[in-house]
This record gives sequence, structure tokens and C-alpha cells, in this order.
Amino acid sequence: MPPSLALPITIGIIVLFILANAIRILKEYERGVIFRLGRLVGTKGPGLILLIPIVDKMVKVSLRIVTMDVPPQDIITRDNVTVKVNAVIYFRVMDSNKAVVAVEDYLFATSQIAQTTLRSVCGQVELDDLLSNRDEINAKLQTIIDDQTEPWGIKVSQVEVKNVDLPTDMTRAIARQAEAERERRSKVIHAEGEFQAAEKLVQASERMEKSPIALQLRFLGTLTEIATEKNSTIVFPIPIDMISSFMKTYIEKKE
Repeated sequence: MPPSLALPITIGIIVLFILANAIRILKEYERGVIFRLGRLVGTKGPGLILLIPIVDKMVKVSLRIVTMDVPPQDIITRDNVTVKVNAVIYFRVMDSNKAVVAVEDYLFATSQIAQTTLRSVCGQVELDDLLSNRDEINAKLQTIIDDQTEPWGIKVSQVEVKNVDLPTDMTRAIARQAEAERERRSKVIHAEGEFQAAEKLVQASERMEKSPIALQLRFLGTLTEIATEKNSTIVFPIPIDMISSFMKTYIEKKE
């Protein structure tokens, strides 16, 4: 290479290197935390950002909601039952400066806080509450974790308990309890039906007692129902009330 071209090429390479380190493009959901000679100078973005090469250093932070799985935790409930509980947490960075300066790794720190809080909160409730009062437990977890991550510029929007893994013997015990509860409800419903039917029969008997004709009509209706069963022979008593008038007429004529 001729000496006359070596210098321009070298200068061009240096210029390209400086521009490559000076120009940054951030997306709409990204922010750049700028440090100048080690000191925080502010946040920039989104769009085109110009940095001073060698002097400025940028740390990129995403403002999108992060969905993080909390690994299953071994928990002893208040009534001394050992279970495994996992959860999911939704959070986002609200203050980019605090997320970079106040904590070394906000993702790892938030995960650790979520795990310890999950063990603490679930260990203070009984198994029945852990299985049934999910909304109350989720709200309590969200409040505690959000208070602890607020100094880091993190906003926890939601925490959900996903699964509660029970021991095998406890699962069988809960199944037996549920079966017994269903059987109890069935017996109660059957008893209530019998009671209501008995009340209706009492009301019907009182009504028929006041109106003998209604009793006779009911008797004839019963005969009609029996006749539809196609029996070869039907034997039934005749109520005295139905033939008393005929007997009275016959005796009067005979006299």
C-alpha cells in the first residue's frame, strides 16, 4: 500500500470506530442510562442517541412487563402440612436510573424477594385457606413484594399462585372429605324433599277432609292410573260414601 494512502485509511478507520461507539438507537420500549466518567448523567431514549466515545457508557433497560416464574418452594403451612407452591409474578421497570444504580441485577433480586415472600406468606396460613383464598393471598404477596422492590424502581403489578402440590396421603384425605361432603349434601337434599312432600300431603289431606267429593275424585283418578298398567284383574274396595245413597233409596222402597 502506498504511504500516501495509509494515513487516510487509518483516519477513516478511526472515524468509523468513533461513530460506531457514539451512535446508539433505542426502541420505543427501551431506555439508556448514561454514565459519564463513572457518574450518572441521566436517561435517554427512545430513538437516536449520541455518546461521547470512551467517556460515556450506556446501560440499556427495557420498560416492558416482565413475566417471571417463581420456582416451587417447600412450605410448611400453619397446620403443619408440607406442600410445594409455585407462582408467577408480573412487574416492570418504572425508574431506569434506580433499576441500574440501586441494585446490581434487578431481575435476580426480584426473583429472590418473590421466593422468600412466597414462603413467608404461605407459611402463615392453613392448608384450607391456601387452597380456597387464593385472591387474598395473591393480593398480600403483591403488596409485600411491591413495597420491597419500590426502592429499585420496580413496580409489581400482579402475583398469582399457580400450583399447590400436596402429598399423596393428603390428596387422598381431601378426596375422602369431598366425597363425604357430597354424600352429606345429598342426604340433606333428600330429607328436605321428604319433608316438603310430607307437608304437601298434610295440606292435601286437610283439603280432602273438608270436601269428600274431592276424595272420591282422587279415588277415581287412582283407579284410572291403575287401569293403564294393563293388569288382567283389578280388585279394589268401593268407598261406602259412593253407595250409601243407593242403599238408602233401596231401604226406603222396601219399606
